Amino acid sequence: MAKFSSIVIVFFCICFIDLFSVEVAAAGRNLRHDDEARTLHDHYHHVKVSSLSPRESCMISPKGQKQDATLEVVHSYGPCSKRNPDETSNPTHSEILERDEARVKYIHSRVNLPTVQKVAASAVTLPAKSGTSIGSGNYLVSIGLGTPARQLNLVFDTGSDFTWTQCQPCVGTCYSQADAIFNPSASSTYTNISCSSAACASIATATSVPPGCSSSTCVYGIQYGDSSFSVGFYGTETLTLTPGNVFPNFKFGCGENNQGFRGSDGLLGLGRNQVSAFSQVSTKYGRYFSYCLPTRSGSGGSLTFGNSGSASSATVYTPLLSSSQNPTFYFLSLQGITVGGIKLSISPSVFSTAGTIIDSGTVITRLPPAAYSALKTTFKQLMSSYPTTSAVSILDTCYDFSSYTTISVPVITLLFSNGAQVRLGIPGILYGPISQSCLAFAGNSDSSSVGILGNTQQQTFNVIYDVAGGRLGFGAGSCS
Repeated sequence: MAKFSSIVIVFFCICFIDLFSVEVAAAGRNLRHDDEARTLHDHYHHVKVSSLSPRESCMISPKGQKQDATLEVVHSYGPCSKRNPDETSNPTHSEILERDEARVKYIHSRVNLPTVQKVAASAVTLPAKSGTSIGSGNYLVSIGLGTPARQLNLVFDTGSDFTWTQCQPCVGTCYSQADAIFNPSASSTYTNISCSSAACASIATATSVPPGCSSSTCVYGIQYGDSSFSVGFYGTETLTLTPGNVFPNFKFGCGENNQGFRGSDGLLGLGRNQVSAFSQVSTKYGRYFSYCLPTRSGSGGSLTFGNSGSASSATVYTPLLSSSQNPTFYFLSLQGITVGGIKLSISPSVFSTAGTIIDSGTVITRLPPAAYSALKTTFKQLMSSYPTTSAVSILDTCYDFSSYTTISVPVITLLFSNGAQVRLGIPGILYGPISQSCLAFAGNSDSSSVGILGNTQQQTFNVIYDVAGGRLGFGAGSCS
C-alpha cells in the first residue's frame, strides 16, 4: 500500500510540474506578446491613411484664441487661406520642393564650415500662416504697419535679418499680393532714414549689399537664392504687433521694386542681427521668442515674442549655438537618430563636421549624406511591406498607400545634445499625398554642407528660442 501511495504521489508531482511548465510557457508567450505590442506602440505610429489627406473644409480651432495676443493661424495652401488674385491653384509638391532646394543652395552659399559656441520679460503673440516665399513653403505672421495701422501678412524667417514690405509707388515691378500694397504717404508716422546715418550703414550686414543713396535717403537692396529680390528705401514706421504692443520708429525696408514673393506682403526677419525685427523688439520682450507651425490643414499656430510662460513641463531643451562666421543663423547640435526604436550607427563626427541650423523657411530637413543614407536604409527595411513608388523631386523614398486603410510607420526621433530627444509625429515623417507619400528628409550633396532642421519636422511643436539663456526648446502638440 505504501508503495502504491508513493507511485500516486510521484505521478501527481509529475503532472503538477508538467501543468506548471505549460502555464509558465503560456505566461512567457503572453509576456513576449505584450512586449511586442508595447514595442509596436512605442516605436510605430498606427494611423488611418485618410488622415494623410488635407481637409477640404475650413475648421477654425479655438486653441489659438486663448491668449489676448494670440491670433488665428492658417496654412497658405489650406482651406482657410486667403488666395492672391492671380493665383488659381496651389503649387505642386514638386514646385514647392524645387523652390526649397533653391533656398537650401542659397543658405549653403552663405554658410562655410562653422565654428560654433554657446550663446550666453514680457510677451506678445502674433498669427502664423504657412505660405510660399524665398523659393519655398514658409509661414506668415499678420502685423500692423503705419498710422493708422495697415494689416500686412509677412513671411517670418529665422534665416533672414532684414524686414521689408512692398510699398507704393512701384517704381520697378511689384508682384501681386492679396492685401493692398502699403502706401507710406498715407501714414502720419513714416520717415525716411538718411543715407549718411549709422542706421543706414548698418544694414549691409543684414542684406550683404552696401546701401545706396537717393536724394539723401538710404536705399537698400536684397536678393535671395531663387532670384527673388527687393529694392527700396530704408525708413522708420510704427509697428503694431497687437493693439497693446506698439513700437514707434521700427526700421524696415519700403520696397518699390520687388520680385518673386508669392503669397506674402514681404518678410519679417528673425535672425540675430541688430536690425532684425527680433532684435528691435527685444528691448521690451527680451531675447526670447517661440512659435508653433501648423500643418497644411491644421490650426492654432502662433509666433510669440517674450516668455509667455506657456512652455509645458514636457518641453525638452538643447544648447543653442552660434557661429562667428555666420551670426544670423541659429545652430544646434544634432547627434543621432533613431528609427522604430533602432539607433542608427552614425559617427558623431558626421553631424559635427558642418554643424546643423534650425530654419523656419526651409521645408525639408537636410542631413549629411552618410546620416541620410543610414536613415533611408533603415526606414525602407521597416517599411518593406508597403509598395514603393516614384520619387518626388528631392524626395527619393516614396510609398503608395492607396490600397490601405491603416498603416504603421516607424517613429523617427532626433537626438540632440544635452539628452534632448524630439519624437516626430507623422507630419514630420511623411510628405505628400496618399499615392506618393515620401520620407520627409533629404541628403546634402556633400559632407561639408551645413545640415538644416526644416519646418516640416518642426510642425506642431512649440519651438522656443531662449537666446538669452542659450537654449532651444521643443514642446510637442502645441498646435495642429
